Amino acid sequence: MIYQLRKKGIVPVQLLRELVKFGVISSEDGYPIVENQFQPNSLDLRLGEIAYRVRCGFLPENDRVSDKIKKLCSHEFSIKDGGVLEPNCTYIIPLLEKLNMPETTQLFFSGNGLSESGLITENRLTARTNPKSTTGRLDIFTRLVTDYSHRFEEIGAGYTGPLYLEVVPKSFPVKVRTGQRLNQLRIRHGSGKLTDDEILRTHALDPVLFDDKRVPVSDQRLKVDSGLFMSVDLKGEHGDVVGYKAKKNSNLIDLEKINHYSVSEYWEPIYAGKEQFIILEPEAFYIFASKERCRIPSHLAGEMVPYDTGSGELRTHYAGFFDSGFGGTIKDGGARAVLEVRSHDVPFLVEDGQTFFSMIFEANTDIPDFMYGKEIESNYQGQELKLSKHFTNE
Repeated sequence: MIYQLRKKGIVPVQLLRELVKFGVISSEDGYPIVENQFQPNSLDLRLGEIAYRVRCGFLPENDRVSDKIKKLCSHEFSIKDGGVLEPNCTYIIPLLEKLNMPETTQLFFSGNGLSESGLITENRLTARTNPKSTTGRLDIFTRLVTDYSHRFEEIGAGYTGPLYLEVVPKSFPVKVRTGQRLNQLRIRHGSGKLTDDEILRTHALDPVLFDDKRVPVSDQRLKVDSGLFMSVDLKGEHGDVVGYKAKKNSNLIDLEKINHYSVSEYWEPIYAGKEQFIILEPEAFYIFASKERCRIPSHLAGEMVPYDTGSGELRTHYAGFFDSGFGGTIKDGGARAVLEVRSHDVPFLVEDGQTFFSMIFEANTDIPDFMYGKEIESNYQGQELKLSKHFTNE
């Protein structure tokens, strides 16, 4: 079968499966790619067998990553049976997946001579990675590095080689194992990013933003400027929890243990007050929720992008993918976005309703075979303010 890819945008799950068959995405021997790695618009990437403790992060630019590791590595250790990553230490972990991105826009992959399968594209394929939601909520800083790269997270057309993950736990020591998934990969066919006018037209027909009563926000109240801006929620009845602050010097978190750890051991709750503002402490880590509720229609994929540093010392420093189907149907009225926040250098005032981050939308090249939600046991569908899945509901 010959697949012809004409529409620009994010490659959906069914074509990601084909790219695995074609060898564009592959994995180390003994670790075949498994079905539950596939998300509606992305593929989960898995940690390999070895972690390298390095002196600093880096971009290789003119070198292979392995050459940089040799220069900067203080020690290495196996994580096949588990290994501990200490806070504020930098680790490079080779991933199990590899890429063989084509240079050209027309690709043919022959079969056994009796049949032929292949892919024809009208634009070159590129890729981008992001931390998974759980990674950000645990304050684990990650970014993908590739050979000869001058940018993190971005993979250009024609890249062939291994993938490496820089990992820096910030608040808690974490125990990781081979095969665990801290980040995810999206593949793009050209650029399908929606313009501001297209966002407005989409919202009018298939609403993407809702208020706290789950009613679509009026066009006049939408803030669009190279994306859709959303704000932080600090309002609530007196005594309501509106956020969390990570405690320092906390115990280890084993990423395999789900619904296991006590919230009070790791987090200080932030309660709603009359003032409806909070002063963030420098370098402390906070979890908040968006005031608005969002949803991602089936024909789109979303991405939370970092806050513009020109707007102050505030950093929503973990960008994040939002899959098709996040927030459910129009009737469901969307879900809140959970925000991982750190203020650098100086204390910083944050008020209820303050503009906090931007959501960009990209078209899918086709409707994914399945959506984010119950069908694939998504952890954060319909969420309000929510910590990672490792913590119990107290």
